[in-house]
Amino acid sequence: VELVESGGGLVQPGGSLRLSCAVSGSIFNIYAMGWYRQAPGKQRELVAGITSRGSTNYSDSVQGRFTISRDIPKNTLDLQMNSLEPEDTAVYYCNARHTYYRDYDYWGQGTQVTVSS
Repeated sequence: VELVESGGGLVQPGGSLRLSCAVSGSIFNIYAMGWYRQAPGKQRELVAGITSRGSTNYSDSVQGRFTISRDIPKNTLDLQMNSLEPEDTAVYYCNARHTYYRDYDYWGQGTQVTVSS
């Protein structure tokens, strides 16, 4: 499984960005997908996830501002980020984890998101 993120960049506080993850192959029916982020000096944390059945979950810090979605025919995973805050600055990673075989765990290379005026 290969994951390639895109869509990062510099945005002002209050602005929006949309991240996209291109996935090699049709895996959404057996893989849970997620967006993680890692800020300098901090541990990587889950931002938003979507199960193989389509259930979503969000961290408290982004609930109501971020939306995770997947386009099954296009094999893409998106993260719409609104009302961005400086605290959202981080490298964002796309993740795919097999629903049953947890060792099948894949990461993208990451995309930088910087929120600053």
